[in-house]
Amino acid sequence: MKVFRIKLAAVLFMVVAVVGGPLVGTAQAAGKVALVIDVGGRGDLSFNDMGFKGADEAVAKFGMELVEIQSNSAADYLPNLQNAARSNAFDLIIGVGFLLADAMAEVTDQFPNQKFAIIDVTWLGKPNLQEVGFEEHKGSALVGALGAMVAAHYGYDKIGVVLGIEIPVLYKFEAGYRFGLHWGNAKTAEVTGKAADVGLLWTYTGTFSDIAKGKMATQAMLAQGAGLIYNVAGPLGIGDLEAITEHLEAKGKTAGPPFMIGVDANQDYLGDGHRVLASMMKRVDYGVYSVIESVANGTFKSGVRILGPGNGGIAISRQQDLGDFIDFGIKGGAISENDRSQITANWRAMRAAVPAWIWEAVEELEGKISSGEAKVPCDWCADSIKAIRAQYPD
Repeated sequence: MKVFRIKLAAVLFMVVAVVGGPLVGTAQAAGKVALVIDVGGRGDLSFNDMGFKGADEAVAKFGMELVEIQSNSAADYLPNLQNAARSNAFDLIIGVGFLLADAMAEVTDQFPNQKFAIIDVTWLGKPNLQEVGFEEHKGSALVGALGAMVAAHYGYDKIGVVLGIEIPVLYKFEAGYRFGLHWGNAKTAEVTGKAADVGLLWTYTGTFSDIAKGKMATQAMLAQGAGLIYNVAGPLGIGDLEAITEHLEAKGKTAGPPFMIGVDANQDYLGDGHRVLASMMKRVDYGVYSVIESVANGTFKSGVRILGPGNGGIAISRQQDLGDFIDFGIKGGAISENDRSQITANWRAMRAAVPAWIWEAVEELEGKISSGEAKVPCDWCADSIKAIRAQYPD
């Protein structure tokens, strides 16, 4: 799909509605929901689009109306939330993303009778706010282990991770990925009888929007011998995948390795279905859907909800997800219906080429994490990430 970059770049500039411009519902809607988005906006096929996915599905199911409020800069967060609350028009106002935390803390105090929710924040403790967090470290451990084992199998000595802004929630991804890398090295040695010492390359780009920085970071890692690159920067994954595609084309190849590992959504369908080996699915859609459902059902409660592998919040991508997220990609404009069969065939061939023991090992680790036998570090690691880096070094 040579048009990949063009399509996604166009998606990133999709126009969204502001307060007073409902996208979903009718005048007879059973309720009204505002979705306040950070600077990323629609079109990332990742975190933000997963928020829209959950909201779209919920308002359709419960006969509600959705208004999207886009933030063009960080300075918009507080006035966007305040204007929505001041209108007294919404049964629920949702802030999507860690970057809205400070603004949400202020506005919940200013409007104590308004119901609010926020995604990726768990420490505000307001009586009118539901906070939804995720166990990203556990999902990242799974793809870290997968990456290490696959890299060793294909003869690479490094895996990489391209991260966005250096904030505590991203430390969770980094910490889990480090843990998984070391677990995967140990499992490779156990199964093959050969020592495995796959190392880690990592960088915080300082952005969730500069696609070129994602591409440059990935190019640097590929030049240093990385066999897989984990995208933890939303839209920067477009640049990550573009770098991998160009690297493969320079070698006369179309399929990985090297591979990308997707994030938040199941991004396995990208790159024609044979350059994204797996995705760490952070089900922001489920988090948004469930909080809207609670308002529709009259069961909304303030407090913190943590979503992880055991309750539908975190998972590694599997075949049963692929068709749904091909639909997601078609809706987002990244691919067309004509791509479906080829992507599916490529994906199956890519997965089948990886030895079965590696997939079985990932399942084993997932079971151990769910049971508590495997302790992945970093429930909250702003103060401990340096120690985690020392415990699980590059």
